[in-house]
Amino acid sequence: MEVTFLGTGTSQGIPVIGSKHPVCLSIDARDKRLRTSALVQWDAFSFVIDCGPDFRQQMLRCGCENIDGILYTHEHSDHVVGLDDIRPFYFKQGDISIYAHKRVLKALKKRFDYVFKTHNRYPGAPSVNIFRLKNKPFSLGGKTIIPIKGLHGKLKVFGFRFDAFCYLTDIKSMSAEEMDKIRNVDVLVVNALRIEPHYSHFNLEEALAFIAQIKPKRAYLTHISHLLGFHETVEAQLPEHVYLAYDNLKITI
Repeated sequence: MEVTFLGTGTSQGIPVIGSKHPVCLSIDARDKRLRTSALVQWDAFSFVIDCGPDFRQQMLRCGCENIDGILYTHEHSDHVVGLDDIRPFYFKQGDISIYAHKRVLKALKKRFDYVFKTHNRYPGAPSVNIFRLKNKPFSLGGKTIIPIKGLHGKLKVFGFRFDAFCYLTDIKSMSAEEMDKIRNVDVLVVNALRIEPHYSHFNLEEALAFIAQIKPKRAYLTHISHLLGFHETVEAQLPEHVYLAYDNLKITI
């Protein structure tokens, strides 16, 4: 299995528009972060986790030519507003499969009503196959995928476990029962927004504490803001098995 970090930034991305913060002015390519998303590939399958405002750029940058579906963690703009940019895939492949909680699907239908219409459709609109997710395992490309429920502030969000790989973003808290689903993973991806505490995201201290509880062989931090600091500086201070993810990083599980 190969995972490509399509984007590792928070909702504004890095650099932030108009910001003179030193990280926003960094010339290190690892400090330039598109909105958080990942491409997970195995055998002949390619699935995207979240489809935000940088989706088109991310697909061009990684050279992805086909996708088998999109898994949504939640409905916030930085995770969903790239849906219209599935059109080239739709024109080439036909209907694109999307996997999401019913609340997320409701939000998508409101925002992208033309995608979900069944009558009098605009000829250039993409079309989707809808799969409503519950907090139960489901089958995807010959694998059993396990949803992991967390809280993003008060909002319920899904992460996903693919075999020995687990991807979580926009997490602030999680029940012991859900954490048990992540035990024995080889690779854990989890959000670490900044140094200071935040009401709906792990900060760095909380993310590292969470990783220490799960005990993966490797962990990667994502959904990062400029307030976390320079990539090179933060990476050097992390525990030996914990890494700061960066855009277009590819890892193998």
